Amino acid sequence: MRLWKLLGLAGLAGVAATGTVLARNERQRRAYSPDDVRSRLHERHAALAAVAEPDPVPGAELTAGRKHRLARVLRRS
Repeated sequence: MRLWKLLGLAGLAGVAATGTVLARNERQRRAYSPDDVRSRLHERHAALAAVAEPDPVPGAELTAGRKHRLARVLRRS
């Protein structure tokens, strides 16, 4: 019986800690002005646009479907 009490208290402590972290993150998120958010989004977009797209692997579109018979044969080899 004592084990269940300890597990229950640990669960309550975990829920309280999670709520605290979420509240802190929400306060930090709301502290940004719209201009700050816009500039950060533009920076992230520019960084992602600078990364080159990898060349597609030949036959990748055939192996994408798990139930496709040819895909299973290609995966075996």
